[in-house]
Amino acid sequence: MEEVVIVSMNDAQAIQQLKSAIAEGKHWYVALLEAIKLWASTEEDYNERHYKYLIDNEAFDWLILAERLCEEADGIIPEKERSKLLFFDQAPIELTKDEFKNLIGGSKYQAYLNYLYGILVERFLILAITEEIRKRKRVLGLYNDDGVVDEAYQHIYGATQMELLKRFRKEKHYPHSRSINLSELDEFTYWLFKYRVKTRDKSRVASDTKKALVKLHGLLKLKTELAGSLSSRSSAGRE
Repeated sequence: MEEVVIVSMNDAQAIQQLKSAIAEGKHWYVALLEAIKLWASTEEDYNERHYKYLIDNEAFDWLILAERLCEEADGIIPEKERSKLLFFDQAPIELTKDEFKNLIGGSKYQAYLNYLYGILVERFLILAITEEIRKRKRVLGLYNDDGVVDEAYQHIYGATQMELLKRFRKEKHYPHSRSINLSELDEFTYWLFKYRVKTRDKSRVASDTKKALVKLHGLLKLKTELAGSLSSRSSAGRE
């Protein structure tokens, strides 16, 4: 049986405007951001996949919504530019922060910042501390990574990953499980961010956040270089 997808009036308008704007000659990326501004649903099921755009009603994953809207505009968006945006977070045209904010709207922009700092940066903090602990162990000749992640969680949050996950699920009234899906992982990460800000010293919070941002910027630079390298290889292959 074919899946029946119910789209809200606002979302249907966003999809139609996206297609119309591109057909009329507007750059697809600008049209996409304008469609994001109109989009109303915080989550939905589409093509046998669950999309969750707003985490904990506060953190907006705009690239997930961009991916969903690109599905609607399949065939009228350049595939290479689409892939660079969705896989490398590399926009096809450069926009200022104010231009980006105006195109997606002030409330969505604030929610996007919540996602950036509360989820993405938080993940890079965990990664940065985990790598620091692993490097210290290597210097001491210890190559067993057992417990490294829990050491990182203890350092950042004062408890192990499992202890924190149990607290999170109890607070949210979620069932305890041995596994965790992507949506719950995002929400858990955002919960960790708010827990860290609430329980740790302000100077420590600022220091840890700076460390995470350095790690994030390093990866973004690497992704940009990789995207450029793939583009150059593709161009060379056509010559």
